[in-house]
Amino acid sequence: MATFIDSIDERTKLAGTNHLEVLLFSLGKSIETGRNELFGINVFKVREVLNIPEITTAPEMPDGVEGFVSLRGEMVPIINLQKFCKMTSEDKPRILMITEYNTHIQGFLVSSVDTIQRLNWEKVKEPPQLISQKMGGLVTAVAELSDNRLVMIMDVEKVLADAGDFYDESVFDGIHRMDKKGHYRVLFADDSNIARKQITKTFEVMGINHISTINGAEAWKMLKKIADQCEADGRDIKTEIQAVLTDVEMPEMDGYVLTQKIKSDPRMANLPVIMHSSLTAQANKAMGVGVGADDYVSKFQPRDLADTLARYLEG
Repeated sequence: MATFIDSIDERTKLAGTNHLEVLLFSLGKSIETGRNELFGINVFKVREVLNIPEITTAPEMPDGVEGFVSLRGEMVPIINLQKFCKMTSEDKPRILMITEYNTHIQGFLVSSVDTIQRLNWEKVKEPPQLISQKMGGLVTAVAELSDNRLVMIMDVEKVLADAGDFYDESVFDGIHRMDKKGHYRVLFADDSNIARKQITKTFEVMGINHISTINGAEAWKMLKKIADQCEADGRDIKTEIQAVLTDVEMPEMDGYVLTQKIKSDPRMANLPVIMHSSLTAQANKAMGVGVGADDYVSKFQPRDLADTLARYLEG
């Protein structure tokens, strides 16, 4: 099996259209429900799909981590998503998806892969509470396909955080507190609970006030409300907020469209917009710049995020 990203140029055209392409996969038929649940992952995060090679185990591995495989000279950790999701299935994993998040490379064991589907973010919604509780918060969004199947978009950031302390407290070491503590306020948008927690902690260490939103649509609604009030008062919006931090992949409105809307509104055009994403390939960064983002920072790199924010806030 080869890489699923056969045409980067074609997929970069999705920036600003509020669409994404997901690779559908299954963890097998659940013994508990008898259903074959369908999951999705952004194609940009999938490097390749393979038959499962020999896996090297090691003592005291975290729950759900099977071991490592050597892939072109690089040791890649392998996570069994069935075990990690505490799912009892009639089917054993048969496929290995090699993924890249935040410059980390890891493999996910799944039962099967389906097709690539193009989804409109407007039709991708927050998961119902029942699904969220059942999956332990591992599902960040859901969408209904044209054939009426329900696909669950997995919060892979939470998977990686829970699977083996990929992101521990030491990542905040070395972050400098702003000289004007409490003087700055940043609005940020991210649908991942684990990402929001780390962003909030970064801001607290820096001494920055913040407004948290869970997707681009909510962020845009909040920004318009602030802009309207500032306009009525005869003030610049930067008297209320000094920067916007946005994830890329979010239900209802993604970060590309949010950035376009901000930069197209004269009241907000001078607000620095920093994209904060686990999509770390150069193509994704170019897409961010193409829609007007001022900067692009990899997720779960709090020191880089703090340094970048400080440049824009103090500059």
